[in-house]
Amino acid sequence: MGCGRVGSTLARGLEVRDHSTAVIDQNPDAFRRLGPSFTGSTVTGRGFDREVLKRAGIETADAFAAVSSGDNSNIIAARVAREQFGVTNVVARIYDPGRAEVYERLGIPTVATVTWAADQVLRRLVPKGDEPLWRDPSGTVRCDQMLAPSPWIGRPVREMQDGTGGRISHLTRLGTGLIPERETIVQEGDLVSIFMLEQDSDAVLARFHNGPTDEER
Repeated sequence: MGCGRVGSTLARGLEVRDHSTAVIDQNPDAFRRLGPSFTGSTVTGRGFDREVLKRAGIETADAFAAVSSGDNSNIIAARVAREQFGVTNVVARIYDPGRAEVYERLGIPTVATVTWAADQVLRRLVPKGDEPLWRDPSGTVRCDQMLAPSPWIGRPVREMQDGTGGRISHLTRLGTGLIPERETIVQEGDLVSIFMLEQDSDAVLARFHNGPTDEER
């Protein structure tokens, strides 16, 4: 639902990946954004209207994305798709960060575009490393990506993870992503992606940069 810049880009991206797609928008002129090569269906109407959703094929849909410009419309449509039509894979774009957190707690996955955009801009404004790579909508969990400090070079991921209290999700080595085993040896130049609770971040990051303790060495 929604054929603005996000919706049209999403629809084309799904089609390129061989998914059949239906796009709903109140304004029929919006479908021009899909381009002449788009082969999916287009439905004019309100995306939270049951009959409009049925015309778009909601009864056999595997997933539903509500990405219009209105928070209320998106959340209503997402709830109708999930609760009345049984679509389990539903996501809603929400501009208001406070609402996004509430709906996440209700079990409706949201993309808080304002929070995400602000975080991305902030990461480029402040000194490198001051802001995380990613933070979940509730602000509870964060992911930081940093070069492996020299004290950890030559040591297994297991020691880094146990020593810092964070969780190493992956390494980027020579430009290629790598999901490490516990015994994978950290090499010079590795970019380490580490998840942690926001409340523990000061301690985790300090242990990450300081390296193993004397006992661990």
